[in-house]
Amino acid sequence: MSWFSNWPRPRRLHWLLLISATIIASDRLSKTWVASHIRFGGAIPVLDHVLRITHWTNDGAAFSMFADTASPNLVRWGLIAFTLLAALCVLIALLRLGDRITLATVALALILGGALGNVHDRIAYGFVVDFIEVHIFSYHWPDFNLADSSIVTGACLLFLDSLLPRRKSAS
Repeated sequence: MSWFSNWPRPRRLHWLLLISATIIASDRLSKTWVASHIRFGGAIPVLDHVLRITHWTNDGAAFSMFADTASPNLVRWGLIAFTLLAALCVLIALLRLGDRITLATVALALILGGALGNVHDRIAYGFVVDFIEVHIFSYHWPDFNLADSSIVTGACLLFLDSLLPRRKSAS
């Protein structure tokens, strides 16, 4: 008997994987457009003093953590390994839960797409392209990209899902 034999049949998994694939494709297209249309360090204002499309790279993790380390190659491959392991865990969760489309499964699909979008950049280029710059009054949020947005949105949806009341299953 297979380890997977008692898992539910993920009839709607293809829709969830389509969400992930859409995130990956959108992330790749947006980063490619930015890299080819905006010089490194440049910016295009979208909403004055609020939103700009920029062109930066991030060698580290979120908020450029570990970017200035003495071992950048170790950080790069450590982030790749961590991201691939996390993506595998999310994929396994989707395989287990993919028989229904719920807030949690959509959240996992968003996280999977975002993680794979950023890990692609780390493997292919050694860095992640960031291009969305937000200013809120005098606060400047660190630049980010669509993959980052997808991961954060997915995490927020998972948190929201955890706050929702659960229906009791009939035993």
